[in-house]
Amino acid sequence: MLKNFLLVGLGGAIGSMLRYAAYLLVVYKEFPAATFVVNIIGSFIIGLVLALSLKDEAFLSNWKLFLATGICGGFTTFSAFSADNMVLLQNGKYFIALTYIALSIMLGISATWFGFSLISNK
Repeated sequence: MLKNFLLVGLGGAIGSMLRYAAYLLVVYKEFPAATFVVNIIGSFIIGLVLALSLKDEAFLSNWKLFLATGICGGFTTFSAFSADNMVLLQNGKYFIALTYIALSIMLGISATWFGFSLISNK
């Protein structure tokens, strides 16, 4: 049990640092690109992890906790997505907010499917 908490915690720390690096590298102009990119990449990675966990039961235990729950959980964040949209809505940028929401959902699900299908169809 302690090992599982450590795997999730270590992965979460790495994911959070990667998310912070994305915010430093991607400039926020009108569109919250850093959160958007992080969520799409995280969706792709979690698709890969989910497919790998179905193919290999040993992968399921430690690596799934570390990669999916830890790294992806720390890397992606729905709360940042929600905060970005609140700022856009408060500033009257309704079209950008709706575009951001729609693209995040469509591309996030598509990226998860793509990552999953890369591994599950082989």
